[in-house]
Amino acid sequence: MNSTIVALTLRGVLGRRRAILLFLLPVVLLALATGLAATGYDTLQTATDVLHAFGIVVLLPLLALIVGTGVIGPEIDEGQIMYVLTKPIARTSVVLTKYVCAVGLLAAFAALPVWLAGVLMLGPGSDVPWAFAVGALQSGVVYGAVFLALAVVSRNAVTIGLIYALVWESMIGGFVAGSRNLSVQSWGLSTVDALTSATTVDIGSSVTTGLILSVITTVVALAFAISKLRTLTLASAD
Repeated sequence: MNSTIVALTLRGVLGRRRAILLFLLPVVLLALATGLAATGYDTLQTATDVLHAFGIVVLLPLLALIVGTGVIGPEIDEGQIMYVLTKPIARTSVVLTKYVCAVGLLAAFAALPVWLAGVLMLGPGSDVPWAFAVGALQSGVVYGAVFLALAVVSRNAVTIGLIYALVWESMIGGFVAGSRNLSVQSWGLSTVDALTSATTVDIGSSVTTGLILSVITTVVALAFAISKLRTLTLASAD
């Protein structure tokens, strides 16, 4: 971890206009949970549907896209990354530090609000909020690596990420059973299913497979990002 890169990364992500969504989307989820709890519609089925459909399917990938691409994409687009790369800092350290920042932001703005929303609807004694928070964090760890790597290799990372999240995971993944094995959301939801005894959560996929694919995808994405960042340095030097 490099403290200078941490400061630059957090300032770059939180200081931009699109960072408003980092605060707005969790507020919408918490407001919805508060409204359901206040009106008595906070049944187990409703709470599960809200945490799944809004927390995991909508909120998490959008926040991950903002954070994952935001920790490095704008610096590359604006050429500021070269100031970092000219310093005696290993490219591996640059990528991993930005990745840790991304995971920390997703824990704060995605996993924590999902847990709070679950507690508001079901109370602190239920295992459902914890299960969804852990599942959101697991998916966030993978999303962060994938979208960071995407931002290193393409200036259209946000568009490509949106297509993946909306078309592949939300549409194709919802209708084609086999494609769920290649869905980051499904990997996280399989962990949710394993951590809670609630009958309203039934994903039907293997948690072991989900964990293995999550680790492999994260490692490969980060290795790819480090490799491409080294290439970016050489190209700029030429």
